[in-house]
Amino acid sequence: MTRATTVRAVLAAAVLLVSVFITLTMSPRLGLDLQGGTRMVLQAKDSATVEADRETTDRTLEVLRQRIDSLGVAEPVLTRSGEDRIIVELPDVQDPRQAAAVIGRTAQLSFHEVLGAAPSGTDPAPKPETGPERLVLPDEQGTQLDLGPARLSGAGVKDATAFFEAQQAAGWTVKLDFHKDAGKDWTKLTGEAACHPAGDERRRVAIVLDEKVISSPQVDPSVGCQAGLPSGGTQITGSFTAKEARDLALLIKGGALPVPVEIVEQRTVGPTLGAAAIDASAQAALIGAAATALFITFVYRLFGALAAVALAAYGVISYAALVGLGVTLTLPGLAGFVLAIGMAVDANVLVFERAREECQDRPTRSLRSALTTGFQKAFSAVADSNITTLLAAGLLFFLGSGPVKGFGVTLAIGVIASMFSALVIARALTEIAAGSRFVSDYRGVNGIARPGSVRTWLTRKDPQLFRKPVQWLVISTVLVAVAVAGIVVRGVDLGVEFTGGRLVEYSTSRPVDVETARSTLADAGFGDAEITTAGDGDISVRTGKLDNDGEHALRTALATEGGETTKVRDELIGPSLGDELRRNALIALGVAVLVQLAYLAVRFRWTFAVGSVVAMVHDVIIVVGAFAWLGRPVDGIFLAALLTVIGYSVNDSVVVFDRVRELWAGNRKTPLDTIARRAVLQTVPRTVNTGMGALFILVALAVLGGDSLADFALALLIGIVVGTWSSVFTAVPGALVLERTTTAPPPVPGKSSRRARAPRRDPLDNGARV
Repeated sequence: MTRATTVRAVLAAAVLLVSVFITLTMSPRLGLDLQGGTRMVLQAKDSATVEADRETTDRTLEVLRQRIDSLGVAEPVLTRSGEDRIIVELPDVQDPRQAAAVIGRTAQLSFHEVLGAAPSGTDPAPKPETGPERLVLPDEQGTQLDLGPARLSGAGVKDATAFFEAQQAAGWTVKLDFHKDAGKDWTKLTGEAACHPAGDERRRVAIVLDEKVISSPQVDPSVGCQAGLPSGGTQITGSFTAKEARDLALLIKGGALPVPVEIVEQRTVGPTLGAAAIDASAQAALIGAAATALFITFVYRLFGALAAVALAAYGVISYAALVGLGVTLTLPGLAGFVLAIGMAVDANVLVFERAREECQDRPTRSLRSALTTGFQKAFSAVADSNITTLLAAGLLFFLGSGPVKGFGVTLAIGVIASMFSALVIARALTEIAAGSRFVSDYRGVNGIARPGSVRTWLTRKDPQLFRKPVQWLVISTVLVAVAVAGIVVRGVDLGVEFTGGRLVEYSTSRPVDVETARSTLADAGFGDAEITTAGDGDISVRTGKLDNDGEHALRTALATEGGETTKVRDELIGPSLGDELRRNALIALGVAVLVQLAYLAVRFRWTFAVGSVVAMVHDVIIVVGAFAWLGRPVDGIFLAALLTVIGYSVNDSVVVFDRVRELWAGNRKTPLDTIARRAVLQTVPRTVNTGMGALFILVALAVLGGDSLADFALALLIGIVVGTWSSVFTAVPGALVLERTTTAPPPVPGKSSRRARAPRRDPLDNGARV
């Protein structure tokens, strides 16, 4: 065993030991879509006097944090997003009405002197003739009070506590404790009110919350004029229930928000849905990984089995990285973790196929030498293909929203972990095995020294693929035309994430058909709601603008037919956020095209880059068109799948063009179409074997993942099939056509021409080195 192999083995063992330790001692941080709960995105809105800048938003966040801590929610998460948005995550909160009512109110508490009873019929609004600080508001019994300017604000309240006052039969009250200076203002205010006779309206002090009088008690007759009540605190009475008193205390204690906030996004997921998603993803991962391991073992025998061991190590390492880095594992992120298992086979397949070629071209060379050469020659394709996938993951993180960011993180971690498992762990294992005389002598055992069935068939048939590359482009154009027809005729069903509105999924104890649910909700005033069936007979309701009280009324109406009705999932997207997310989705797709084009232009010829990008756009249009024809929704999860398809499509094209570059550099006088045909035939075994690994995982996700993951898996299944086609029959023919139109024709056999001679410089050498 060489020194390099020993270093790789020691490094692999160390990383595995650390990963196993993290896996056994730490628990993953689950997102709300997996553990259940409510996620809100609040936007601070400009007021007349305060601009919602970063500093104001931070102050608003701290006030919200105090309120939510008082709600008793376990491990709430509050973070600022951008200049004016706050993300609030409340685990295990299934009914967001109470939380939204508490955290969304401005809670402007103030204490006013009462100037007297206003004449009957006076509008409850500021008096223009006396200035905006004078208010006319009804008291608890509906009597209109003429109030003076605020003498004390809620900022002066040190603490607020709800308690039951039994001795004086006051019921539930709220006790207020003032700060020192505010207490002096309270004593002065009550002292001035005490100068009026008992029973006089002016002897009252009005306590106003959000321009509503919640209590207006008379100052006790025992209090003398200008003496006032003690400065330590007071009590608010008002025939409160226990819940009303506690909520009022929370609002007062939390303080006033610097600016009003608006709920622009709200998602609620029931715990059963999250648990089902975890179970389904775990089953898909186990079944898909087992099928992939069996497949590569069947194709590559012993070395395939060693790659399966490295694949298991990859799973442990990537999971430990997610846990150790504290990454929040979301539903799309979990799907990305499962998908990356299938894609992790790609690097091993690239190496093994290159090693097979070495053994086929030079049968007398040693197995170790062929394997080492395979790793060396496959490195550039492995690096380029993984970098393109990392670019897609980066776009998901920076331009995606909510759970989609988690998918980008897990995909990036998966790519890095897969490269480590293939280039370090798998290489160490296979090099140790290749040093065995038994493995080296018996070709049927190692799985590398003999060509595979796909390579044998292609060698025997030797299909002439690119004599007329335009024909392949015509077929691709027809496929794109069919997809565009679906987009135009059927239209794209944008989810509420892009259009705004509300989507709620319910589970009922009694089966309810769609027509019955539609009729019931129409009678309840929800005639414009779109009713469809969800997974396992659940009812999905999609509406336009619908607040939390409206959702509660909708659920109550549905319960008349379905019995006990449980909310499984709830998504609310404001119209402004929907426009923003739709715009960001288009920006993400546009940036993905430009970034991949720029990278490929640097690494390869510009004609190859354009061919790859044309194939990528071809794949995107076909996937969107397929969803249009199938009537499936296009939402944030679909966007994650689409950007992954872009990465996969470019990945395949990179592998093909990397081989074209290598072959053309060594055969400068050979026509490019011949070079391209050889490159495609040499890389088809890798494409087939890698695609099979990913398909096993995706089929398992589509079958076992339930409704929440089915569309994600379907988009990727279509994308991988179409991407495999386009990397060969769109990207390569496109590059050939561009080369023919922009460069001189290749030399004609039997004729000499100075113009037709191949250039001295390598046509693929644009400065890139591999």
